[in-house]
Amino acid sequence: MKHIYAFENNLEYEKYKHIAADLMERLTEYQKVLERNYSLTSMPKAIVWTTEELATSVFSTVAIPAYTSKDIIYITPDLDAWRKLFMEQLDGLDIPQVQHFFENYSENMLFTILAHELTHHSDLFLDEFADEREDSIWFEEGMCDYLARKTCLNKSEFLEIALIESELVEAFQDKYGDRTLDEFGIGSYQGCLSRIMFDYWRSFLTVKFLVEEVASNNIMKIFEQYHNWDKEGRKVPLTTYFGIDSLNMKPIIDNIRITR
Repeated sequence: MKHIYAFENNLEYEKYKHIAADLMERLTEYQKVLERNYSLTSMPKAIVWTTEELATSVFSTVAIPAYTSKDIIYITPDLDAWRKLFMEQLDGLDIPQVQHFFENYSENMLFTILAHELTHHSDLFLDEFADEREDSIWFEEGMCDYLARKTCLNKSEFLEIALIESELVEAFQDKYGDRTLDEFGIGSYQGCLSRIMFDYWRSFLTVKFLVEEVASNNIMKIFEQYHNWDKEGRKVPLTTYFGIDSLNMKPIIDNIRITR
């Protein structure tokens, strides 16, 4: 896998080269976990390390500066840019616990974003990620978050991000909760930042619930059901197949708070 540094000047390269190197060193270890347990058989061609501006306005118009396109991962290692972005997704809402979390967003949390992008390359996922589809993208996005966070964060950090995203889902439920989780598709990325992230938050929380509560922490059991849904012809939405009401997040959020 190639490493391409796409910065406009040497000062930017010097500023971010060390954190990029640290993240890449950790990714090598996470790669081994995916290869051993989650059917990672081929790697992306390259990682392009760049600024938030270039990632979201030159290489793509995606609002989030971490994504995979044509077998290449694009990501900014700029931790301050991520903190600013995540504060913007609050749309001015006053949620002190959430604000404090994102104001102090850690390099460890940033690493899970990079790990998420690598997880997309697992052969356990059924569809090509670039396909125009709106029937299972929530599962892939949620599972990529779940595997990256569960593997790379300690127990306290993992619980914290689950609680933070539970708060966010509740805060934006009235505004965006009229769309089912199965409608999370390619078109979802054209909305405002909070709307885009709303689908990510609830995808992660739903997958967490499926793995830990429905399957008693058996990740592969959930993957098996996902594959069975496909083999049976995708006759119903994936949330229906799993027995989940994708418009009602309250039982999932309540469960997270009970088990904290």
